Amino acid sequence: MTKIKLVTDSSIQMTPEELDQYDVHVIPLTIMIDSTVYVDGETITREEFMAKMAAATALPKTSQPAIGTFLDMFDALTEDGSEVLAIHMLEAISGTVNSARQAAELAHGKVTVIDSDFTDRSMAFQVIEAAKMIQAGHTVDEIVARLAEIRANTKLVLGVSNLDNLVKGGRLSRVSGMISTLLNIKVTLEVTGGELVARQKGRGMKTIHRFVDETVEKMKALENIQAIGVSYAGGLELATGVADKIRAALPNVPLMFRPTDPVIATHTGEGAFAITWYVD
Repeated sequence: MTKIKLVTDSSIQMTPEELDQYDVHVIPLTIMIDSTVYVDGETITREEFMAKMAAATALPKTSQPAIGTFLDMFDALTEDGSEVLAIHMLEAISGTVNSARQAAELAHGKVTVIDSDFTDRSMAFQVIEAAKMIQAGHTVDEIVARLAEIRANTKLVLGVSNLDNLVKGGRLSRVSGMISTLLNIKVTLEVTGGELVARQKGRGMKTIHRFVDETVEKMKALENIQAIGVSYAGGLELATGVADKIRAALPNVPLMFRPTDPVIATHTGEGAFAITWYVD
């Protein structure tokens, strides 16, 4: 039986222990802050990034890995006859998956590239399931079919307290035509169908708190939630409150609470948080 090796990118929300346990190979993205280039997860941590972004004179610039970076990894992993399954962040916010696709066409071995339609812990749901299926002896085709089921049953919603980064990064126009003034405006977003879609807007934090309460009520009404993630870009006190509400409502569901990746934080800005879950 052909061995299958897993590749993903550094926007994923997994602990170092999970990456080791499931033998996941991570391609790092890069971030430029005031002319200094950092390698995500290698030369800058998630906590360090938030401090540097706050002190920066301009919005950090993020870059997907070069095609050659993917190609080198794919060829190294398939040199022994193995296949590669590469699962990456949604195309709507990064060209990473397209770089992986181009590299797969050039690779000497067999490489299958999947757009997860998500990122952060939502993408981890798929990567972890793929790893478990690899360990159980499933084929790539079987894994790909199963990942489609998980994607269809995954939700990722976000609360954004400060719109500056979305505006500066040019992504506000994609998610909203409804913002007439930025003064104290809070927005809630959802990743759906591989796109970032605006759901609500309002003035003041009551918009965010109402959004959290509504989301928790929706989650409580669901059966068979398998896992939950709460990720945040700064704003630890707010995010902790969100996680505590979910834990109180769903005490028996595993919940991961961690800072998000610099690439995501660059887009969402300080004080943003994400809630994600999937049912099965």
